[in-house]
Amino acid sequence: METTLVLVKPDAVQRGFVGNILNRIENKGLSIVGMKLVKINREMADRHYAEHIGKPFFDGLVKFITSSPVVAVAVRGENAVGVVRVLMGETDPKTASPGTVRGDLGLSIGMNLIHGSDSIESAERELEIYFESSEIIDYQRTMDEWIIE
Repeated sequence: METTLVLVKPDAVQRGFVGNILNRIENKGLSIVGMKLVKINREMADRHYAEHIGKPFFDGLVKFITSSPVVAVAVRGENAVGVVRVLMGETDPKTASPGTVRGDLGLSIGMNLIHGSDSIESAERELEIYFESSEIIDYQRTMDEWIIE
């Protein structure tokens, strides 16, 4: 089982899409194993977007992600990283497929509603930014036997 990070970004929080996005994750069969409302500060943003430091769009990323609370979610399931990436849709909502978060709810690449780790390694690094190990709860859902072979 993989665990990945999902951030329901400031625009989604402000537009009232938290429940919609979490519902899509749970409907797919993934488990929420950690969740909290977070006001990201500059230090957290720098850690999260470390690979983009020095790029022309970096300051805009930081300004946006620190502008309003986000909901940080630790999501677990079989191929969780890949499944979440598909649920999110293409980065640019204009080209994201219908049925994805961005395809259904987004209009602008700068306000694309959701972040999901792009690899297991990124997930491990990003989860450490938002969660203490004690905040991620390992539990067995009885319905999992009806989702995963």
